[in-house]
Amino acid sequence: MEILVGLLILLVIFRAPIADAVDHPMVQTWTTVFVAIMVQALPFLVGGVAVAAAIAVYVPRSFWQKALPNHPALAVPVASCSGAMMPGCECGSVPIAGSLVRRGVSQAAALAFLLAAPAVNPIVLVSTAVAFPNNPEMVLARGLASMAVALIVGWLWIRLGKVDLLRLPPRPELDDASKHRAFWQALRHDVVLAGGFLVIGAAAAATINVVVPDQWVQAVAENPWLAVLVLAALAILLSICSEADAFVAASLTQFSLTARLVFLVVGPVVDLKLIAMQAGVFGRRFAATFAPLTLVVAVAMALFFGWLLL
Repeated sequence: MEILVGLLILLVIFRAPIADAVDHPMVQTWTTVFVAIMVQALPFLVGGVAVAAAIAVYVPRSFWQKALPNHPALAVPVASCSGAMMPGCECGSVPIAGSLVRRGVSQAAALAFLLAAPAVNPIVLVSTAVAFPNNPEMVLARGLASMAVALIVGWLWIRLGKVDLLRLPPRPELDDASKHRAFWQALRHDVVLAGGFLVIGAAAAATINVVVPDQWVQAVAENPWLAVLVLAALAILLSICSEADAFVAASLTQFSLTARLVFLVVGPVVDLKLIAMQAGVFGRRFAATFAPLTLVVAVAMALFFGWLLL
């Protein structure tokens, strides 16, 4: 509170030079992108955190033992389908996946849920259909490619993922005798933690938007393979929520449908704010392993289904 009061006093004292600095076009663009990402993501983040807290506090471990198959390889498709039925974005899926692991769900199944929930849910598919009214095949291609990513990464994690890579910090507040008090303590804890990393990711994405010239993107659109790499990189750097990214992809008319499909498949599973949140919830070693693996699978599946359907 003392720091906040001090900052407010400094803002009042130096309001004139601060106003001049904020009036710069680049600063205005940065602020616009940053606020847009936060406004898009924050409601889903809070909703996801609330669901995660409810799972951690109110749902007994025995429920997951009955709901999911015991074998991790069979639990992955069940968890992926469960994620596909839940409207939300990647911001909310991270804390929910962490809560599932705490409840005894296998890492592979929880990560499959994390990847499927923001990429294959009904809201995302409907928004894609609205953004591409003349290309309904984009909806099918996006849904199949994104579901394939969730399944393949989940199955690969069974073989490649090391248990000690995913480290969940201790949560003593979840052991509170009062479930109501434990729920609100967990909710406050996760909003502050995940929200802080969301701010870092949104700031990084806004900086990239300002620094990278649009002409560079347009210059590579005519090279198919380079276009795929550029749009994959843009999806990571722009960090647009999955409910809104289809409209951005539809506006990139200079790129092929396959390149834009790569943008749509990569964005919900690998972007700056998602990597930052994964590092905060699961640990930096996990994010350093999981993000590259997911990126490779996402690009490969987008290219395959783009070739097959587009």
